[in-house]
Amino acid sequence: MIIQLENKISAERLEKIKNQVSKMGFDHNLVTTQFANYLVGIGKKEIDLRTIGSLEGIEDIHRVSDQFKLVSSKWKLNQTAVDLGNGIQIGNGHFGIMAGPCSIESEEQVIHTIDHLKKNNIQIMRGGVYKPRSSPYSFRGLGLEGLKMFYKHCSANGIKIITEVMQVSQIDEMIKYVDIFQVGARNSQNFNLLDALGKVDKPVMLKRGIAGTIDELLQAAEYIFSNGNEKILLCERGIRTFEKAYRNTLDLNAVAILKDKSHLPVIVDSSHGIGIRKYIEPMTLAGVMTGADGIIIEVHEEPEKAISDGQQSLNYEEADLLYKNVRTILQVKRQLN
Repeated sequence: MIIQLENKISAERLEKIKNQVSKMGFDHNLVTTQFANYLVGIGKKEIDLRTIGSLEGIEDIHRVSDQFKLVSSKWKLNQTAVDLGNGIQIGNGHFGIMAGPCSIESEEQVIHTIDHLKKNNIQIMRGGVYKPRSSPYSFRGLGLEGLKMFYKHCSANGIKIITEVMQVSQIDEMIKYVDIFQVGARNSQNFNLLDALGKVDKPVMLKRGIAGTIDELLQAAEYIFSNGNEKILLCERGIRTFEKAYRNTLDLNAVAILKDKSHLPVIVDSSHGIGIRKYIEPMTLAGVMTGADGIIIEVHEEPEKAISDGQQSLNYEEADLLYKNVRTILQVKRQLN
């Protein structure tokens, strides 16, 4: 169960609630986030919630049977909207578009990409400065100095940044220059990293593991929430299957299931999901139709010259058309609803 506590609950009232929860045979964990205080009760015993709901200091109480309790939709009536500031939100009716190169390669590239995004009224730029690569000899990013340069140009133009963090030690040095921390597929069960990101007041986009299940993704998100950070985006980016005709299998079933199981916004990454440029647009549009709250795509001025992932990056002209078609579909969906 989840007990939502008064924000300024006294120590005395909190202790009484904890004692009552223990008497009912439940273990309990206190969770304090940016927005609220929760007492998460863990146990299998069937109880009458009224025996505890009347105690002073409790705002609400919910029965949640899922193992992932705080990210479950069973206790929240409305979907969560993650607020990035400056009027930019993702979730609960607010659709987000994130676009940019796989890797930040140069200052000139950043400037040109920002011009492309501003032309299309896109307010979030993706770009990696620390890159997990299959080969140790591949380009692994410009690092912190690259991030500072990236941030300087984006902040001057009102553009938010999403970039990948790979280890706990990078968080403190990156935090001033990042608007959304991305946890990549290879780190989706790096629980030390998830714990640490739960302690920062910055949004986190959590990608599904390379062969991760939906429940494993939600359990990973629970690590972040239970450590105090409610600003979480879930990302379907394709999973590894036996099929070799494309890079990954973009599991659009997962979008619908995640929207049902969780109150968190869901993002579709079709660039990694299929990994072949000419299929990015139809798969992105399919993701929008399944109910995604946003998309993240790889865009490069000259994909053929990209240092990484050029084969799954759209050029500016292709991306222009994609943005237009995404917005058309969103408009049609609103009319149908």
